Amino acid sequence: MKLHLSSLTEQNMFTGYGAGYVLVNRIRHEQNLIVLPDRIIENWGTTTFEQLTAEHFDFLLSLQPEMVLLGTGARLRFPHPRLTQPLIRSGIGVEVMDTSAACRTYNILTDEGRRVAAALLIQD
Repeated sequence: MKLHLSSLTEQNMFTGYGAGYVLVNRIRHEQNLIVLPDRIIENWGTTTFEQLTAEHFDFLLSLQPEMVLLGTGARLRFPHPRLTQPLIRSGIGVEVMDTSAACRTYNILTDEGRRVAAALLIQD
C-alpha cells in the first residue's frame, strides 16, 4: 500500500508498506528497524517477536521518545508487560499494533509534531 504525505517535510515518514517491507521517504527497508522523525536505526537487533528482550526496550528508552509504537509484524502480538514497564514508568506511552497500523499511526503523530518512535518487526 502507498501512503501519501500530507506535507513535504524533512522528517522521516512512511510512504508505503507491504508484505516484508516498509518504505521510509520512498526508500525500501526489509529488516526490522526503528524510525524516529529525525533518525532511522536499521537492523534493530531482533529478528523475531519471540526474541524481544528487556535490552531492546531499554534501547528504545534511551532514544527518549514521547511514545513508542511497536509494530509486531503482520499480526498483533503483545509483549510481556515486564518488557514495556520501564518505558511506561518513565512516562513514555507504548502502543502495540501490527506493523502496517504502526506506520499509519506514526505518520499522523509525526505530522502533529510529536516525537514518536516506530519500532517495527518487518519479518514474522
